[in-house]
Amino acid sequence: MTTDDVAARQRWMGILARTPLPRLEEAFAALPEPPAYEALRRPEIGSALVRARAGGSGQRFNMGEMTVTRCSVRTAEGAVGHAYVAGRSRRKAELAAVFDALLQTPRHRRRLLNDLIEPQAEVLAAARAATVAEAAATRVEFFTMVRGED
Repeated sequence: MTTDDVAARQRWMGILARTPLPRLEEAFAALPEPPAYEALRRPEIGSALVRARAGGSGQRFNMGEMTVTRCSVRTAEGAVGHAYVAGRSRRKAELAAVFDALLQTPRHRRRLLNDLIEPQAEVLAAARAATVAEAAATRVEFFTMVRGED
């Protein structure tokens, strides 16, 4: 796997993890033929440690834990897909893993990129931009006036 392949897979896995379950269900139902797959790791609910940085760029600290669901599948074609999603949705983790596996096969990649990944990436980018704009509207600029010392 090349560096570009790894980056592309990381991107689509991130998008799949943030895609709402109804959208994944819709995309799965739209497949020409449902893929045969077996669970290598059935969806499991657990927790993951969330780390943050003080002030966004300072020293790292453990912020807390979040619930995650993971799943691994193998398609009949032999592609293995994995997914980690926030929350407790077993079905979402399973579908994200199936789509990860399908996206690794040239037969499905172009259609899924055009029909699912790219449109969802645009939806996520628009939601992010709206959040950033909303936060920017409430930004307060502080300044300090220098007082003269006599």
